[in-house]
Amino acid sequence: QVQLVESGGGSVQAGGSLRLSCAYSGYTYSSSNRCMAWFRQAPGKEREGVAVMYVAAGTTSYADSVKGRFTISRDNAKNSLNLQMNSLKPEDTAMYYCAAGPLCALSRAEPYTYWGQGTQVTVSS
Repeated sequence: QVQLVESGGGSVQAGGSLRLSCAYSGYTYSSSNRCMAWFRQAPGKEREGVAVMYVAAGTTSYADSVKGRFTISRDNAKNSLNLQMNSLKPEDTAMYYCAAGPLCALSRAEPYTYWGQGTQVTVSS
């Protein structure tokens, strides 16, 4: 059973940076979890994809809203998936979730099988 635990959230001012980490355990690469991603959900809004990595190739994709500001990476030695967030904006305020699944989609949350509990990011203006 794959377990995902996010950390690193907090409160920052606009223009600041945060680094989120997702510690994973029980993960063995297979077709059912070849993609790992970060999603976020703001109050009253749907969960949206932020960044995704196709694990085998290390290729990445980003939502237009975060492109050039956020970077997704994987640390194999520490079994963690990270999200470096720079130039944060108030509209980045949300609960951020780590996910793993078979389909590298940012447009839909449904394909992802495994989810963490989330970590809150709050950006003030």
